[in-house]
Amino acid sequence: MSILSAALTGTPCLLLLLVACSQVPAPTAAPTARNDGVASAIRETSGFWRHLAPLPSPRSEVAVAAVQGEVYVIGGLAPNGRTTNRVEAYDPESDAWVKKADLPMALHHAGVAVAAGKILVLGGFAAGFAPVDTVFEYDPDTDTWSQKAPMPTARGALAAAVVDDMIYAVGGVTGFGENNVASLEVYDPRTDTWTTRAPMPTARDHLAVSVVGEKIYAIGGRFRHSFAANVNANEQYDSGTDTWSPKAPLPTTRSGIASAVVGDIIHVFGGEARNGTFQENEAYDPATDSWTPLQLMPTARHGLGAAVIKGIIYVVGGGVSPGSADSDANEAFQP
Repeated sequence: MSILSAALTGTPCLLLLLVACSQVPAPTAAPTARNDGVASAIRETSGFWRHLAPLPSPRSEVAVAAVQGEVYVIGGLAPNGRTTNRVEAYDPESDAWVKKADLPMALHHAGVAVAAGKILVLGGFAAGFAPVDTVFEYDPDTDTWSQKAPMPTARGALAAAVVDDMIYAVGGVTGFGENNVASLEVYDPRTDTWTTRAPMPTARDHLAVSVVGEKIYAIGGRFRHSFAANVNANEQYDSGTDTWSPKAPLPTTRSGIASAVVGDIIHVFGGEARNGTFQENEAYDPATDSWTPLQLMPTARHGLGAAVIKGIIYVVGGGVSPGSADSDANEAFQP
């Protein structure tokens, strides 16, 4: 039995201890609106965190995805701001990491998605902040990469989502300090082709996207690659009608975030602003168009990634201070 499995099936005392250990100091960047008494009570009783085996290669601005019961951490910025093509996979059952085949190109700030059992890495920045249009597909059965048709728009700091095995590349920026793109481009893995759909209303980068009920939610982010220009936008895309609509904004304005879905609830983690990084874990319910603050992350960071296996969210990597920073953090949240 894994360490995490033992914790989840352990005694009530152990669970209480885990919750107590997850009470951590306030984030270095204060939220725009701290919680009232009711919301604070919800935060104290909703879910708990676990520290797991650290990421072997500390880094930030990573692409993170789950496939075949493992969490993959792909590329990113290694210490000293070096762009890496390293790929490592975490097995929750053994609480251990395994090295996988390197990404064909060293990239950071790439988008990532899983469709038909394959991982696809979209765009990103090569060394420095040179945007690329590349698409690489990883087959976990053979531990090999192949190159696919390029994105129509070269960009980094984008996000990606999957609806009906179609991959949606959302937003991004064309370079450091350059203009944002509102592009929504859709990749069909079956035909290796791209189409262009309705652009996002709020052009932004360093955002997070998640899917609930075949609707895409584009949350948070920033303008022109600057964490001094964060936004709290939450916009829903309906692929059936090719239309966008505004939803309840992210309570804590931040960028460099990650998101994941458990039980039709979207969880948004971490982020950065001019004065620090965030521990925030805020949950959005599309059914009620409302947000709830949950247990703070043990380690405040940005440029992190999140993936779900068996209802547990693994939140990995990221920088512990604004700008160029990294960490080996590997923490799991049980909603």
